[in-house]
Amino acid sequence: MQSLKHKILTDGTVNSHEILKVDNFLNHQIDVKFLNEIGKEFRERFYDVEIDKILTIESSGIAIATATSQYFDYVPVVFAKKNESSNLDEDVYKSKVFSYTKNKLYDVMVSKRYISSGEKILIVDDFLAKGGAVMGLIDIITQAGAELVGVGIVIEKSYQDGSILLEDKGIRVESLACIESLENKMIKFK
Repeated sequence: MQSLKHKILTDGTVNSHEILKVDNFLNHQIDVKFLNEIGKEFRERFYDVEIDKILTIESSGIAIATATSQYFDYVPVVFAKKNESSNLDEDVYKSKVFSYTKNKLYDVMVSKRYISSGEKILIVDDFLAKGGAVMGLIDIITQAGAELVGVGIVIEKSYQDGSILLEDKGIRVESLACIESLENKMIKFK
């Protein structure tokens, strides 16, 4: 997706820890018009699959999944919560996810009311690095007896092993922009 690559180059920054920051349009401040382009692109990439729900993880994936939903006839968006709260059902699917960005292990949870056996689920998220978040969501889908139809990623860090991990398991991954390197604070696309 050329417009995404352009946006990353013009609006993205790389910090001293080689973390790509796109918080001014994707995951802190949100460019809604651009997010709609991303949603439309996911629809074009997954034109050939039937989807009952879109699954993501809080918080950055929510806006992306919501924008994508409108291009799939407004299928429901379900997001895995990272923290237990008083308004979360007691009966949940739960999986452990390690965040490399925050260097923290999370229990992610989805109420059993929101994913049912046999449903076709598309995972959508902002980044794919080592694959931990996606694998946690796949675990939840498996626990529910639902079917994973694919994974849509806005930005993939191809130099890490997340996409290889997923593809080795036969999982369809559609990444809109693939970063080959962030060395010396330079963004290099695959």
